[in-house]
Amino acid sequence: MRYAPSSSARRRRTALAAAGMVAAMAFTTTACEGSTDDKADARSGAGASRAATHDAGGAGKVRIPADIAGRLKEHGIDADRWKNGAWKNWDKDKWLSEAKDFVNPVIEGLWKPERMRSAKEANKTVTKDAAAGQGVSDPEPRPVPAEAERTPYHRNAAPVGKVFFDSPKGSMVCSGTVVKDVNHPGRSNLVWTAGHCVHAGGNGGWYRNLAFVPSYNDLGKSEAELRSATTTEAAPYGTWWADWASTSNEWIRGGSESGGAGAAYDYAVLHVKPESGAKSLEETVGAALDVDFSAPSATEVASMGAWGYPAAPPYNGLKMFKCLDRPGRLALSPSLPTMYRIGCTMTGGSSGGGWFRVVNGKTELVSNTSIGPVTNTWLAGPQLGKEAEALYQNMSRAYGGR
Repeated sequence: MRYAPSSSARRRRTALAAAGMVAAMAFTTTACEGSTDDKADARSGAGASRAATHDAGGAGKVRIPADIAGRLKEHGIDADRWKNGAWKNWDKDKWLSEAKDFVNPVIEGLWKPERMRSAKEANKTVTKDAAAGQGVSDPEPRPVPAEAERTPYHRNAAPVGKVFFDSPKGSMVCSGTVVKDVNHPGRSNLVWTAGHCVHAGGNGGWYRNLAFVPSYNDLGKSEAELRSATTTEAAPYGTWWADWASTSNEWIRGGSESGGAGAAYDYAVLHVKPESGAKSLEETVGAALDVDFSAPSATEVASMGAWGYPAAPPYNGLKMFKCLDRPGRLALSPSLPTMYRIGCTMTGGSSGGGWFRVVNGKTELVSNTSIGPVTNTWLAGPQLGKEAEALYQNMSRAYGGR
């Protein structure tokens, strides 16, 4: 099910990604609403620190590893009940929220093609009035129509994929990007996305059943065609479960459904593991991007692109789109860091998708989609500075070698 590319294939994909960036430069926006279709015929297994483990005496029965079961027990959660559906309990007392609380046991087979297709966008919108004239905001950019990415996606935007998760509203979707792991070169299992795609912010906790699917719907099949698609057709490089997630303290404390005080820090890193197999994510998809933590001023950047899978109308979340524009500045408040803003018509679902720019011929991730207006005419993303770099380094050192 998983294609292991040759070194020449990896070089070709990276080169094509850079070429596509120079020619079109775009990666996308936000979105999340809930689907109540939780009827997946799933088998529970694996844990936050390793892939699914089969009970040798259980005729294929999958069990949650002892360390993960222990972490659940610390919070008064029974592991057997969790894997049999208790994860759907969003009681405030059971909704783990602190940075140290993330637990994401693999439920093997949960994210079937039908469930992926029905997941709704995780949306973060702001009103024009809230965004206008505060701090050092530049004039609102003109809308840039989103452009469909060429298929197959693995040859034109290999690092890009979809982030699936469950929330109290149901199954949801964002976008994400495979990024390099500087401490484990060539073997990265890191995915960059938005904070609001992993954690609800100040009034909630960690989302559940987080998984990343690179090059989702690689051939760009229509909704009708996907109804009969196999798992391999929907997820050609497999489903990668987050065994750890990290987002900023500012998002955990101040994030809200409209972005809130956490919007300028709305970024996250996932460390992922495959449901099966031993190769790293980077080796499997054949590409990963460097992250630029220099937080260049918008006035210093000629062009940025946003990629993602917009899911709110007029899009349906099944195909990859991109936008390319010269960035401007957006200040939600004089007390918050300035964000980047570009014109783009992508809607919810593109949230968490990477923003890229080309530096000396090399494509680098420089931000991610965080918020946009209800009119879907522009997107805004955080500047990635020292705080974001510290979060990334901590994730790499603590979990990158697993």
